[in-house]
Amino acid sequence: MSVSDRSGILGAARIVVKVGSSSISGENAGAIPALVDALAEAHGRGAEIVLVSSGAIATGMPYLNLDERPTDLATQQAAASVGQNLLIFRYQDSLDRYDIVAGQVLLTAGDLENPSHRSNAQRAMERLLALRILPIVNENDTVATHEIRFGDNDRLASLVAMLVAADVLVLLSDVDALYTKPPHLPGAERIDRITAGDPLPGVEFGSTGASGVGTGGASSKVSAARIAADAGTAVLVTATTLVAAALRGEHVGTWFEPSPSPTGRPLP
Repeated sequence: MSVSDRSGILGAARIVVKVGSSSISGENAGAIPALVDALAEAHGRGAEIVLVSSGAIATGMPYLNLDERPTDLATQQAAASVGQNLLIFRYQDSLDRYDIVAGQVLLTAGDLENPSHRSNAQRAMERLLALRILPIVNENDTVATHEIRFGDNDRLASLVAMLVAADVLVLLSDVDALYTKPPHLPGAERIDRITAGDPLPGVEFGSTGASGVGTGGASSKVSAARIAADAGTAVLVTATTLVAAALRGEHVGTWFEPSPSPTGRPLP
């Protein structure tokens, strides 16, 4: 279905939600139940929900006695191996309150570039959704290499939205919306709506939203939002703390209008 504005989220049949590492790990690990509350509310009204969740490496870091995100690939893989298990457990533990079962889906960029692998991933996702399972998607950091990484889970979320032909993609971060410049700078203005194809002249996107445990920022969200919007999926960018309001169709965040002439759903 076509979703032309925020209010349409209430009636959206299929929604992809992406949450970043800094929002659900470390001192914010306690935010998972509130996120699950919002997802369960949308799931309860019949929507099919896919969660793209970063956080495996950040969740595993304390168990490897790491104070900051590792820079070498092997340690990143080790932290992801430990953290992914714990992350899914935390989600499922919270989802149990609603009798919702999560399904873990780990992908690499290579999976979505290879037609056979992409078809397999799409079939699995469709079956999970038909069974009313809530897929939780993450990059397969344990086996991914620098050459085949998505780079950030914002892009992964946009490709997943295309894979499942989602009506809406909600990109969550630490900031309530996109701004004309990093919001801590004088003169920064909140961007309410971005029309299809708007080049956003004069807008300066820095690394707003990036953190010591994550890789995404404002620029990555704009890039990812454009990928999904060009393919016909509406996109909302807002703060993780506003996810419940976002999924209720309230006027929060920055809205990316879906293209009236979608480029189609095949992945790049």
